[in-house]
Amino acid sequence: MVRLTVHLIAKSNSFSKACRSESLQQYLKKLTHLNFSNRSIEDIDDLSMCRNLTVLYLYDNQISQICNLGFASNLTHLYMQNNNISCIENLSSLHKLSKLFLGGNSITVVEGLDELKSLKELHVEGQKLPRGEKLVFDPRSICSLSETLCILNISRNNIDEIWDLAPLRKLTHLFATDNQLQDILELETVFSQWPQLRLLDLNRNPVSHKPKYRDRLITACKILEDLDGKQINELSRQFLIKWKASKDAKKKLDDGEDIKEQITNQLTTDFRVGPEHPFAHDRSSSLSKPSEYGKPGVTFRTDQVQGDSRGRRSRGMYIPVRTGRL
Repeated sequence: MVRLTVHLIAKSNSFSKACRSESLQQYLKKLTHLNFSNRSIEDIDDLSMCRNLTVLYLYDNQISQICNLGFASNLTHLYMQNNNISCIENLSSLHKLSKLFLGGNSITVVEGLDELKSLKELHVEGQKLPRGEKLVFDPRSICSLSETLCILNISRNNIDEIWDLAPLRKLTHLFATDNQLQDILELETVFSQWPQLRLLDLNRNPVSHKPKYRDRLITACKILEDLDGKQINELSRQFLIKWKASKDAKKKLDDGEDIKEQITNQLTTDFRVGPEHPFAHDRSSSLSKPSEYGKPGVTFRTDQVQGDSRGRRSRGMYIPVRTGRL
């Protein structure tokens, strides 16, 4: 097993060049950038002497767990893509971390980011997921990132909906290519909550083949500059926005006319008098009696229904007649 240790750092070329003028301890204390990518590393040892580390490159290794980074309170960039990591964990002390690269691992849940209050970029594309599964998002982590995250890469993760990402209202760039997104209305609803979105890439999703796909997303994202690798012309945007406003206004007017017609029809039905009307039935047992307070009661005439010359029944007119004292 290859472990990233202080001794391994001491054997590196960068230290060999500096060893003539300073000790290993001095070198580690001053170290800000450390690159051990593609070294077959499987584990990270205690590197607490590297307290000023700001950038750590550990991509293209065999690391299975994020660990022993609690010392790196000054770390701003962490590159751990293309490893064997299955869980996002042990990052709570990295309060200054602004860029996190975890693409090409085996992560199934985006979680453990609750304490990363400075994170602006998150890259979790191309996870090696079990067959038929998709990458999911822990709502607690997403809510924690709502005020800071600007760039998100979730491409190639079998994702079929993005409702859980709606709180990320500071997003400016979203890369979500090669997924299973299909609901254009869902995308319009979520993207309209991201007022700063400037770049959107949804290439090779089923939704990109829907009618008016491009037009609808351009009108939903007010300042979008690039959609699926194609720049958006400002004149085209303004035309589409005006077209949508006109269409919405017409729909609102049509809906109002429909409601008016329904009300008119209902009133016409309510005032029609005939055998089927509630007042057409004999209620003399309850309504023909004078009011107990001396007010006149109401009786109803129940004339026999006559037939016309063709044998059909014609509706009679039933007229209430007041009785009692005037």
